[in-house]
Amino acid sequence: MRKAISGICLSMVAVAGCSADESSAAPAASSPPPASSADAAKLRAALLPAPAGMRISYGPELGAFGSLKSTQQGLAAVRQAKLERPECAGAAQLDAAKPDVAKAPGAVIAFAAERGSITQAVVRLPSASFPAPLPEQCMAYTADVGGSKISYKTKALSMPTKGDESRAYLTTASGADKNAQIGSVMIRRGTLVMSMLVVGKQVKPSGLYELADLADKSLAKVTG
Repeated sequence: MRKAISGICLSMVAVAGCSADESSAAPAASSPPPASSADAAKLRAALLPAPAGMRISYGPELGAFGSLKSTQQGLAAVRQAKLERPECAGAAQLDAAKPDVAKAPGAVIAFAAERGSITQAVVRLPSASFPAPLPEQCMAYTADVGGSKISYKTKALSMPTKGDESRAYLTTASGADKNAQIGSVMIRRGTLVMSMLVVGKQVKPSGLYELADLADKSLAKVTG
């Protein structure tokens, strides 16, 4: 499943470079605070605590989003993959290849358990902006990941609106004799944007919505 999961993360430009899948990796050391101790504390407070039955596998890591070790790993992985539709790499996600996103203060954490992983990022953008919806051509395509052909099929989910804006998707990756699913959630409250990726053999929309609700409540506490 590792290749399939990695492939999903590549196609979504995973906020943490699929760090959650590398469950044996030691937590990353935090970078210097993004702008001030108060700013760093707000970003850290917006992250979820470890869900029941899961452990922290990465982070929390703080700093300019594009300079985070986890983000750099994700960008490097994207460069190594061959996507049928390269324009889909950063679609509907926090795309660290964009200068305004790369320079924005951010925080990343990842959780892991035998059943799957969760990666969450919170970024304070310079304005109240939100990634555009996933383009139609990115709903289904293929990619070569480490010599294996992986097929992706994504559908938009009807998640109840969170924050000022929100979206949720469910992607199924198949190939290399393995299948995996990833649920992705994006929520904006003011200039804070939260991105979450939930990876496993099967991701239930109901469980994804529950996590989204918890994440939105954390955002509300630091923006209210």
